[in-house]
Amino acid sequence: MDFVLEKKRAAAVSIISNSFLILSKLIVGIFSGSISIIAEATHSFADLLASIMAFFSVKISSEPADSEHPFGHGKFEDLSGFLEGILILGIAIFIVYEAVRKIYSGVEAEIHTTAGIIVMVFSVVINIFVSRYLFKTAHKTESMALLADAEHLKTDIYTSLGVLIALIIIKYTGFTMIDPVIAVIAAIFITKTACGLCFAAAKNLLDTSLPDEERIIIGELVENYIPDEIVEIKELKTRKAGAKRVIEMILAVPEDLTIKEGHDLCDRIEEDIEKKIGNVIITIHLEPC
Repeated sequence: MDFVLEKKRAAAVSIISNSFLILSKLIVGIFSGSISIIAEATHSFADLLASIMAFFSVKISSEPADSEHPFGHGKFEDLSGFLEGILILGIAIFIVYEAVRKIYSGVEAEIHTTAGIIVMVFSVVINIFVSRYLFKTAHKTESMALLADAEHLKTDIYTSLGVLIALIIIKYTGFTMIDPVIAVIAAIFITKTACGLCFAAAKNLLDTSLPDEERIIIGELVENYIPDEIVEIKELKTRKAGAKRVIEMILAVPEDLTIKEGHDLCDRIEEDIEKKIGNVIITIHLEPC
């Protein structure tokens, strides 16, 4: 299956599952009177926005390079991942605000737990399957947008489990103040995920070099041509845009190398790197030595 189609399908599955969970949690949250379930409905709404964002960023990033974006549209996925991280962080702040407000008020409202327990179990099961599918597709296609969406759903699993534990405790003890306390604990996990996601996306947006292991591989592949066809590697620059690895290098070669020999040399280097790490855009500048 084509990678673009695979990414679009994964994003569409996420949109459908989140739409269903929002409706379920909102109805049960209002009916049960649980602030943590209502917070979960809001969290799922953020998941839906993230899924929609991922779907359109995948669609845009798959478009070919043009005059306005000569290096392609891959960074739309990185931007989407960063914005999703901010969105997750916003949800964590909202959950903490609502929970602290309830703790401060000191009012223990009656909470009907049975329906809440059922919808939370259902939410955990659905999000486990969907997030695993998204993680698998994200790693296979190297999609930052789908990875962000998968991380988003993983936080939903943690928070849903927290709410589920709170509802079970309330059901058997009647201690309703555990509801906002669990919500705050879940928000801490959400914040950690959000910060990690923003950091990963920002690295690509700021043109951070490829990981050390990949740069070592590139260097070793080029060094295989030293000293027979290349004198030295004078410069090596790398970065990532979406799923694409962008590589630029300056190579010193013997001054009697013909244009055709230089061209063939560059083709072989590009093929070696493509086979080893894949999905690359390579620019090679040759200097006579």
